[in-house]
Amino acid sequence: MKWLPILAILTVVAACSTMVGLGVWQLRRADWKEGLLSEYRTAATKPAMAFPAVPYPNDLPLFRKASGFCLKVIAWTSVSGRNLRGTSGWSHHAQCSTGAEGPGMLVDAGWSRTPANPVWNGGSVSGLIAPDTKAILRLISDTPLAPGLVATAPPSPEDIPNNHFGYAVQWFLFAGIAALIFALALRRSKT
Repeated sequence: MKWLPILAILTVVAACSTMVGLGVWQLRRADWKEGLLSEYRTAATKPAMAFPAVPYPNDLPLFRKASGFCLKVIAWTSVSGRNLRGTSGWSHHAQCSTGAEGPGMLVDAGWSRTPANPVWNGGSVSGLIAPDTKAILRLISDTPLAPGLVATAPPSPEDIPNNHFGYAVQWFLFAGIAALIFALALRRSKT
């Protein structure tokens, strides 16, 4: 009778244990993510706040109403975006100076069909705090800030996926399949 080397057994046990551990970790992440999404859903019901001068990455006030003041537009960028009707086009982001303190403020001034920079020199802005990949946060104005713009569609917590339960199931299946293949290989080696 042949028997598999101890190294192969230890490798399969370690791999299956790791996959089960990753599945359990994903289940915990699913609970954490649901709590975070719940917090985001209730953020809109909280009172409006001042746009944070320095955002803290571990405590971002996402999806909350806020206001700020753009002293001067430093630069414009146009990124793909949608208006409130769901039409694709360009969202116009103004990098604003807010004074001597902090990194300033990124304002989504509105949406248009073209990427041309709008004419807006700054002023009061109120809207929704949204995540941004470069500036961490941006303030999406409730109303268009320049002629020719319409309101940009704000993001919603419902747009953020919580796939962690599915990932956990995948890891558990991978562990089960690995154990099954190992059991079949072990059975075949006995014959």
